[in-house]
Amino acid sequence: MNGAARQLTDVRPVVFTAAVLLLAIMAARADDRAIIGRWYSALLVADRTELADLLADDVRIKLDDLGVVQSKQEFIASLDEWKGAVAGAAIRHRIEKSEGGVTTVIACYDFPNNDMLMQETFAVSDNRITASSQAAIAETCEGY
Repeated sequence: MNGAARQLTDVRPVVFTAAVLLLAIMAARADDRAIIGRWYSALLVADRTELADLLADDVRIKLDDLGVVQSKQEFIASLDEWKGAVAGAAIRHRIEKSEGGVTTVIACYDFPNNDMLMQETFAVSDNRITASSQAAIAETCEGY
């Protein structure tokens, strides 16, 4: 076998490994997108069961504008109040970026009497949200 053929043979395992890793990363990002999509769907109807399933037991949910950090139990307990606030609302969201296991989302909360544009981040591991933060960007969704 000549030198060029030997080099080509030696590169194949590296190329194969790189391709497998790339596919794994793409699959993880797709899973994160699906989890975030489920989050907003469940949040819109205050679905306790679905939201509890999406959250890791040790999750921390940070509401920057309120200066509040909630545990999973505290967040689930707050859903009664949220259910009234979200009645008749819509939530639109788009993923801005996803890197290092953290996904940044821009979300427009269209409430019946007002709307809010938010930046939200989600850390996802093992198909569960392990951390989330939320901060207002604007008092309207014009920039969405």
